[in-house]
Amino acid sequence: MPGSYSVLAICGSLRAASYNGGLVRAATALAPPGMTVEIYGDLATIPPYNADLDTIAPPAPVAALRERINAVDGLLLATPEFNYSIPGVLKNALDWASRVAVGVPALRHKPIAIMGASPGNFGSVRAQLALRQMFLWTDSRVVVKPEVIVFRARERFDDTGNLSDDATRALIEDLLASLARLIDLHRTVGDAP
Repeated sequence: MPGSYSVLAICGSLRAASYNGGLVRAATALAPPGMTVEIYGDLATIPPYNADLDTIAPPAPVAALRERINAVDGLLLATPEFNYSIPGVLKNALDWASRVAVGVPALRHKPIAIMGASPGNFGSVRAQLALRQMFLWTDSRVVVKPEVIVFRARERFDDTGNLSDDATRALIEDLLASLARLIDLHRTVGDAP
């Protein structure tokens, strides 16, 4: 795998013992050689989206989020599923990242990988579909396969919240390798549609 890759991982849950937080922590250790996965920990500081505040000087947490997304090669999102969709805090942050008063939105053509965990039998299937639909509009580049849909999550983590399931670990490794390939492709073709 050529080159180096910087990835920002965002967990869509604010819960301290979140399974999705466990997924992004695992991703930092499972990243392929040359890839650095940094965990974004400021999701709770992002204010509700308000177009009146989306000016050349947006709220400081929003400006910082956009800068961090612009500075990395790709994003890794871990989402739970709330009411058949993504959590409001994650959607809100992505709404801010998809818009900008001046310049290019942070999500435009950004390579993105998605994974998610849920205690139910369907994992985060519908939440991931909602994200994929949203990223069509933002012109983001999304990894298609593998799909990392962790169902019955409590069976795949130990008592301290660390991912203990080898099959899930292998899927995350494959997902990150696919993200690296997508980043390489983006570097080659640039912002071509």
